Amino acid sequence: MISDPNVVDLLYLVSIVCFVLALRFLSSPKHARKGNWLGGAGMIVAIATTLLLEGIGNWLLIVVGAAIGSAVGIVGARRVKMTAMPQMVALFNGVGGGAAALVALAEWHRTASPGGSETVSIVLSALIGSISFAGSLVAFAKLQELVSGRPIVFPGQNVVDAVVLVAAAVFGIAAIDGANGHWVLYGLIAFALLFGVMFVLPIGGADMPVVISLLNAFTGVAASATGFVLHSTVLIVAGMLVGASGTLLTLLMAKAMNRSIANVVFGAFGQVQRGPGAGRADDGRTVRATTAQDVAVQLSFARKVIVVPGYGMAVAQAQHDVRQLADVLEGRGVDVKYAIHPVAGRMPGHMNVLLAEANVPYTQLFEMDEINPEFPQTDVALVIGANDVTNPAARSDPGSPIYGMPILDVDKAASIVVLKRSMRPGFAGIDNELYLDPKTTMLFGDAKDSVLKLISAVKAL
Repeated sequence: MISDPNVVDLLYLVSIVCFVLALRFLSSPKHARKGNWLGGAGMIVAIATTLLLEGIGNWLLIVVGAAIGSAVGIVGARRVKMTAMPQMVALFNGVGGGAAALVALAEWHRTASPGGSETVSIVLSALIGSISFAGSLVAFAKLQELVSGRPIVFPGQNVVDAVVLVAAAVFGIAAIDGANGHWVLYGLIAFALLFGVMFVLPIGGADMPVVISLLNAFTGVAASATGFVLHSTVLIVAGMLVGASGTLLTLLMAKAMNRSIANVVFGAFGQVQRGPGAGRADDGRTVRATTAQDVAVQLSFARKVIVVPGYGMAVAQAQHDVRQLADVLEGRGVDVKYAIHPVAGRMPGHMNVLLAEANVPYTQLFEMDEINPEFPQTDVALVIGANDVTNPAARSDPGSPIYGMPILDVDKAASIVVLKRSMRPGFAGIDNELYLDPKTTMLFGDAKDSVLKLISAVKAL
């Protein structure tokens, strides 16, 4: 057991330094693996130090809980596919928020309605943790397609949401004001859970990267509030690191879509659009289908090819085959680069993670601002499952729901080839004007099958 508080503080400081360095390294794909290791090491030090504190009891429950959690974590890490990482992140994020709410409830029972600042911390932990828990579960269900990924809305929804949130706040104020009884916190948690569900239901798949970041920030703040309840410095700092980084990432994601957080949360973005702003053309243009053999000729004799990956590539698990296609083209002297939009996929960095798993060199991955100036000099832009982030309507159609969103300038390439399963609209619920561009041809089919056909066709030339 550790009885010297100076030793405890020193070990917790080591954990905090590891967490800070982990965030620093995670900011670059090149050092992300090192960041994960540092973060894990810091957490091990923090957990070990806490377990060695004087007064820690209930070892059987601790061991059983640790065993169950470790088993779930190991199985999840080994079996969950990279394409399902957004769902896993949402689920684990929800677990963090739920844990914070349970700790708050346990402390409320233990102290029999405490007063002062500790009550404020308990209320905040229960409120924010419950919202994060319920919201993250709904996000998981949407990403896993257990419920519709489109916005689920009803008339007066924002008013109902406000009433539910006010009701939760009333219970929280009552607890802070000294109301006795367990019913106060139970009422707070119940309304917070309901608000978490209603908060995420009207948010569509296009906004899931922002929502995941926002819920992650909520969980961090809830964990920090729990740290005040438990008088744990390391939990306070770790929670605020998560809260601050999640908030910053949320703002960056919203900026990447040129939209406010309020619009993301209350805009019901992603409902299927028809009519003005839906991206349908009435000028006689039609979609042109192509074959793998024709595309292979274009790619083989191109000087420069930019690959634009999207969620369709993730669903088809085609990242390894895309890398193989790039290798074959590079062997023929073609310059291949990858254009990564900040909100491509269903979580921040989704495309980066998938391509890193396929061992695509980091030097070939380019963010939107870096790669956009190169499209006018590009012979072929190969779009694999990306939709809204390539839609020119974002620049040209004021009536479009994505108008003003920064996009990849794919339409400026000399030739565009789109690999897509069907003409179904993307997450924003609108048709893509790029598909009607005279320079665009569509290679329909599963992305993995289409890329494999391209590999064979290029090798046969």
